[in-house]
Amino acid sequence: MKRIAIFLALALMAFPVMAQAVYGSFGNDEIDALHDQILKGITGATHQFDYTVDVTRMGARPDGVRDCLPAFKKALARIQKQGGGRIVVPAGTYLLKGPLHLVSNLCLELQEGATLRFDPDPKYYLPMVRTSWEGTFVQNYSPFIYAFGLHDVILTGRGTIDGNASTTFSTWRAGQDPDKQASRRMNHEEVPVAERNFGEGHLLRPQMIQFFDCERITVEDVFMTNSPFWCLHLLRCDNVIVRRVRYDAKLVNNDGIDPEYTRNLLIEEVEFDNGDDNVAIKAGRDNDGWASDRCSENIIIRNCRFKGLHAVVMGSEMSAGVRNVFIEDCTTRGYTKRGLYIKTNPDRGGFVENIFLRNCYFEEVEDLFYVTSLYAGEGADNNHFSTIRNIRIQGLTCPKVTQSAIALQGTVAKPVTDVVLVGVKVGSAAKPLSMVNTGMVQMLDCVIGDAVVGAPSLASDKDNLFK
Repeated sequence: MKRIAIFLALALMAFPVMAQAVYGSFGNDEIDALHDQILKGITGATHQFDYTVDVTRMGARPDGVRDCLPAFKKALARIQKQGGGRIVVPAGTYLLKGPLHLVSNLCLELQEGATLRFDPDPKYYLPMVRTSWEGTFVQNYSPFIYAFGLHDVILTGRGTIDGNASTTFSTWRAGQDPDKQASRRMNHEEVPVAERNFGEGHLLRPQMIQFFDCERITVEDVFMTNSPFWCLHLLRCDNVIVRRVRYDAKLVNNDGIDPEYTRNLLIEEVEFDNGDDNVAIKAGRDNDGWASDRCSENIIIRNCRFKGLHAVVMGSEMSAGVRNVFIEDCTTRGYTKRGLYIKTNPDRGGFVENIFLRNCYFEEVEDLFYVTSLYAGEGADNNHFSTIRNIRIQGLTCPKVTQSAIALQGTVAKPVTDVVLVGVKVGSAAKPLSMVNTGMVQMLDCVIGDAVVGAPSLASDKDNLFK
C-alpha cells in the first residue's frame, strides 16, 4: 500500500507529462487509481447509534404553530449526555424559532412526512456565530442548522427542511452590497475574525445548513427548500457523504452544495433543482484563502441529476486551491445554464488542477465547458493570477448549446494548460470553440455540429482557379 501511495504522489507531480500520453493505458490507469484511492477513504459517519429519542416525547408538537425548538434542544442535550444517539422526528410540521446547534455522535432522522420549518424572523438567529460569507470568515447570524467542530453526524430521512425564508432573508440581496464590501475589506486588511461582526443591523444572509470544521459527516435523502442563502455549506470538513438529497430551492443564491476547504467528499445520486449553482466548489477568498492550511480536494460527484443555474462550478472563491475532482455519470433533468464552469480572476490567486469529467450528458445549456480567468471583469489591475491545469474531459454529450460549447480563457501570465478533450459530442453550438491564452490542449474524437462523414468531393472543372 505504501508503494502505491508513493507511486501516486510521484505520478501526480509529473501530471503534465502524463497529459501528453493520456490516451495510453498509463494515463487511464493512473487516473483510475487516484479515483479509487479517494473513494476508499470516504466513509461518512461511522458511530453506532444505539440510544434513541423521539422528539415528540420531549414536548415537540408537530402542528406547525407551537415552537418546538425547546424540545429539540432537550433531545440534543440527552444525546450529548449519553455520548451519542438518534433523534427521531415523526411525521408533522415542527416550527423552530431559532437554529439547531448539533452535537457529535448524532443521527437526526426526519421520517417521511416530517418537516422542520424555521421561523423567518432574523432575531431568532442571534447571537452571532463564527461562520463565513462568500469566502470570508465573519461573525454573523447562525445558520439554521449549525455544526461546529463536530464528528460523526448523520442528517437523514425522507423528511423536509424548509428554510421558510422568502419574506425576510431572501429579500436582503438588494441591500447587501455595503456589508459585502465591508467583509471583503476586512479580509484584505486581515482584521481578526472576532472583530468582523455583522448580524443585527446587517444584511449578510446565513446559510441553511453549515458543517464547519467537522469530520465523518453523512447527509442523505432529505428534501431542502426555501433556504435563506446557500443550502448546504461544508466548510473545512473532512470525510463527507452527501447522498440522494433532493432540492426545490429557488430563492436568491440557493446553491445546492458548497464544499469550501473541504476534502474527501462523495456527492452521489442527488436530485438538484436550485436557483443558483448545483455544486459550487470553493476554497476561500483572497487573503483568507491564502492563509489557509488546506485546499478543497479529493471530491467525487457521480450519478447526479442537475437542474438550475450551473451544474458544477469551481470558484470564484478558490484562493486556497481546488484539486482532484471527479464528475462522472451525471445528467440533467431540465434547464442548466452551464455544465462545467471554472471561474477565477487576477484577484484570487490559487489553483484549479486535476479535474476529470467522464460520461456526462446535458440536454441543453448556454455554455457546456467554460473556463475563465477573467470572471466578473475583476482584478484587471491585480497580479494574483490563478493556475488552471490538468483537466480531462472524456465522454461529454450535449445536443444543443445556445452559446459556447468549449471556451478556455487564460491570462498571458498564466495560460490554461494541459487540457485533454476526448469524445466530446455537441449537436449544435453558436460558438463551437474558443481558446485564448492556452497551452497543451489536445482533442480526440470530438464533434461539434454535424460530423464529416465519407470521402471529400473530388475537384471538378468549376473548382479550377487557374482557367
